Amino acid sequence: MTESPPPAFSWLCPECGRRVPASVTTCRCGAVREASPPAAQEPVATPAPESTQAPTPARSSPAGVVVGAVVVLAAVAAAWYRLTSSPVPTHSAAAAPTRTASTTRAGAPPLTALPPTEAPTPLAADAPPPDAEPAAEPPAPPLEDLVARVTQAVIIIQTPTGRGSGFFIAPDTILTNVHVVGAESTVTIRRTDGTTTTARVDATAPAYDIAILKVFGFRADQAIISMGSAASGRVGQEVIAIGTPLGFLQNTVSRGIVSGLRDVNGVTLVQTDAAINPGNSGGPLLDRHGVALGIVNSGYAGRDGLSFAIAIDHARALLERRLAPPSTGAAPSAFAPLAPSVPSQTDQRRAGAERAYQQALDGLARRATDLDDRWRSFKVGCYSGSVAHLDREWFGFWDPKALPGAVAPQCESLWGDLRRAAQGIRDDVMAANEAARRADVLPGTRRDLLRRYKLDYAGWER
Repeated sequence: MTESPPPAFSWLCPECGRRVPASVTTCRCGAVREASPPAAQEPVATPAPESTQAPTPARSSPAGVVVGAVVVLAAVAAAWYRLTSSPVPTHSAAAAPTRTASTTRAGAPPLTALPPTEAPTPLAADAPPPDAEPAAEPPAPPLEDLVARVTQAVIIIQTPTGRGSGFFIAPDTILTNVHVVGAESTVTIRRTDGTTTTARVDATAPAYDIAILKVFGFRADQAIISMGSAASGRVGQEVIAIGTPLGFLQNTVSRGIVSGLRDVNGVTLVQTDAAINPGNSGGPLLDRHGVALGIVNSGYAGRDGLSFAIAIDHARALLERRLAPPSTGAAPSAFAPLAPSVPSQTDQRRAGAERAYQQALDGLARRATDLDDRWRSFKVGCYSGSVAHLDREWFGFWDPKALPGAVAPQCESLWGDLRRAAQGIRDDVMAANEAARRADVLPGTRRDLLRRYKLDYAGWER
């Protein structure tokens, strides 16, 4: 066995034979270490040709063994540190959420995103706690911006007897009150830009005072108002009413709060202190996001801050043709006067005018019956010829073709008396009819009463 070369950390003194540390250049005997020849460059290892002979293992020095052990221990320690300090990513779809490199913790490799067809399952840490509060409601827009947007959907409704309000919920659909459209089958609507068009009454629910109109020649870009639910309204919540008070102050805006929610025999009413005046009926009651909570129905004069709107939920049910008649419990209700089926203040005035009109026609009918008797007596001895078939034969005084016969000469004065009496009845009927019209008695109501008392004659207006 050959002697191993001296360790690299000492040198052998040629004078005294001592071993001197490599860092010392002069021995104790005074001998100076000779300069060592430059280390020969290690040859670059080249792959050896394949051979069936087993390679001879290289012999290692003790220093090399120590250095190698230190390197191995350092590598093991580094690997252990990485394993204990960094989480091992999992590729299970059930345990790993979809993340991007920007949201991955520094030093850890980004998680691979799941394929689009796989829905990621959130980690337990990402799930909200059971008692977490719901997401906050988005902030309401500035009031000026809200009003500018929703007023484009509020219109005036014109009928031969009055004006009211309404609002678009679709480009071709308007909501309003029954007492605004009355007995009309078609109405005129006026938009904010002054243009007018015609709408037909498509459906009504008198017990709820809700009417649905369909617009002829609607605009595809018509502004509309979304329908919400009165159930989401809270007492104290801010609300806005828009309409046409007095029939000509178009798009007047008033603001208030929800004063209460009332259930009257199955009809939900939203009570508010927003200013409501005649002409506001049929307009929307909106929340601060511009969503309709109700249809303005009535305000009470002399009772400031006491107004009502019909819950928009009933209108939605009518649109879907599933609105049931309201319940009419046997027990009296303190809220009964508030029910939409009970006339509002405007309807109460109209009902009073109808009664006055009916009383006037009743008196005129008795006068007309007396004149009928006088005419029959006159016709027996003073008139010869045919008479047109009319409700009352003396209506023929206003149509020469209705009384083509001859009057006896001795009866001319009686003929004049009959004509003057008939003219007086005619003038009084026309005056009563005009007074009823000014009091908003509906045309259909006036016509029905005239026919009932046999006082309806178109020739009077000739």
